[in-house]
Amino acid sequence: MPTLNSHHAAYVGSFDPPTLGHLDLIHRAAKLFTRLTIGIGVNPDKQTLFTPEERVQLIKASLKDLPNVEISSFSGLTVDFIRETGAAVMVRGVRTLSDIETEFSLTLANRALDPEIETVFLMAVEKYSHISSSLIKQVAQFGQHGLRQHLANFVPPPVIEPLLAKYNKQ
Repeated sequence: MPTLNSHHAAYVGSFDPPTLGHLDLIHRAAKLFTRLTIGIGVNPDKQTLFTPEERVQLIKASLKDLPNVEISSFSGLTVDFIRETGAAVMVRGVRTLSDIETEFSLTLANRALDPEIETVFLMAVEKYSHISSSLIKQVAQFGQHGLRQHLANFVPPPVIEPLLAKYNKQ
């Protein structure tokens, strides 16, 4: 088993699609840790809009300015992925009180699975606290007038055209 590094953190999620809220948390975590690994989780039971490879590329295109961040996809348990990277810290973002309740339960389960991995919570900044991947998909699918401008309020520029293409709205 690899030795865990407390200066190395991992931020995991589905990132389907990556949002401005995700990028805000990534930028903030990249300032706190020497190394940050973004793990794009692959759940075979979950229907996603973008493939894991597409999500990796969308995040890479949105994070060219962060040299201490690496991105990869994984399947299986989150704590197993984090241990494989050598990170000692899992970064989690919380937007609402209901997020806190869910994250609390997940943290207890993850601690039982691997007590050496610590969890650090970052609160979403106010202007991104309402953004969810589900909301973005609804805007992209059903929105009409000024769609690109509306999406620019929720997702980074490299995500807009691929998102519209998924709904044949180019």
